[in-house]
Amino acid sequence: MEPSSHPAPRLAYLDASAGIAGDMLLAALVDAGADLDAVQRVLNALVPESVRFRRSAVDRAGQRATKVDVDVLVEDPPHRTWASIRTLLERSRGNVAVPERTIDLALRVFGLLADAEGTTHGVPADDVHFHEVGALDSLADVIGACEAWRQLGITEGVGSAIAVGSGRIRAAHGDIPVPVPAVVRLAIGWPTVAGELLPPRGHDHPHVPADDSSASDVDVPAHVAGGPHEHGGRRVPAGVAPGIGELATPTGVALMRGLAGTAGPQPMVSTDAVGVGAGTKDTPGRPNVVRVLVGRPGYGAGNGTAAVDAHDTPTAAVQLEANVDDLDPRLWPRIIDELLDHGALDAWHTPITMKRGRPAITVHALVREDSVEDLAAVIMDRTGTLGVRMHRVERIIRTREFAEVEVQGQRISVKIARDAHGAVVRREPEFRDVAAAARVLGISERAMLDLAKENATGLTEPQN
Repeated sequence: MEPSSHPAPRLAYLDASAGIAGDMLLAALVDAGADLDAVQRVLNALVPESVRFRRSAVDRAGQRATKVDVDVLVEDPPHRTWASIRTLLERSRGNVAVPERTIDLALRVFGLLADAEGTTHGVPADDVHFHEVGALDSLADVIGACEAWRQLGITEGVGSAIAVGSGRIRAAHGDIPVPVPAVVRLAIGWPTVAGELLPPRGHDHPHVPADDSSASDVDVPAHVAGGPHEHGGRRVPAGVAPGIGELATPTGVALMRGLAGTAGPQPMVSTDAVGVGAGTKDTPGRPNVVRVLVGRPGYGAGNGTAAVDAHDTPTAAVQLEANVDDLDPRLWPRIIDELLDHGALDAWHTPITMKRGRPAITVHALVREDSVEDLAAVIMDRTGTLGVRMHRVERIIRTREFAEVEVQGQRISVKIARDAHGAVVRREPEFRDVAAAARVLGISERAMLDLAKENATGLTEPQN
């Protein structure tokens, strides 16, 4: 499945109310329609003959779900640092088998993981050894989920509060509390809950200590009896809440933060695909699944409401700016492209004159409020500037949508703008498509543009 099959914006709502892990989210996206064979091809291009995906249908507490397992095909896979993973991904740019957007999404997710692990252990992010995260199966989960997200053409993500679990578990660094330290760091600014099982109706008594004579008359829930809080038969002391174990892994929370821009209840969405991804455990009374709802933001155009903006652009945004006087001018086109690839609503540069008469460039990026830090980092990394200015802006926007026309066998996307009454006020072929088609057909871009505009005339009917 290619994103071009979804010309309109697509919103995904991630339901992590039962927890989240990388394999669960990947399975949910595959269940929603992503092509697992295509995901496999991306992994083969990055780490050849190292992992193999397996898909199966499973039951979790009475609910059907998709499970995706990762078979590691090599013995003793190396632990990886953030620096080595970043190099692996960056060196894959230009490889037609590895989409640029998948690389960008994976870099964002691994960057979040590295920052959280580095802060937890007091080491620079580049030196973080990911242990479980760096193992091939988890590497496959992250890159696989990012590629599946791209395939589904998702342009915006919203996530639920994350059930993180409770109690203690044994990990690479010993007996640690749940949620584990990296999850706590990753969840800063995101709503979380422990995720204890709800008692059945009529369950109006408290759990009692093991030495209470009434304990034998209490039906202890499955998540309590023999749960992680029992530590080899030792009940926890009175007053200590029973633990239910780890419900959210660092990989899962990093994917939530890296893919979903905001947290909150399910927004208005016209759902056209639902995915249910299963975890390994089958917990009685709680389907151990992640759900993903994918569709168009708001209502469809046919129900009498206003058209959905194809760019899903907010009326409020933040404008980032920086003055740069020492960059090779040949680098600017790629920098502007990278800002757009990283989610900027718009990006451009203007010539200026700085102090002492030095010619320079001001680079501008219009970004969503939740993308300010990421896009400011891109500007500083790519230009070498030491700071970025920013200010909020308000905009008046006409709704836009996309359609496609075929010209001599070449598909060209056309942007259509409508006024408040639904009447078309402009149609404009996407110039990148025009230029690519002109190269294939061996004609001038001007001639190709004229042909595309002529073929787009049938797309100007007003909405009913």
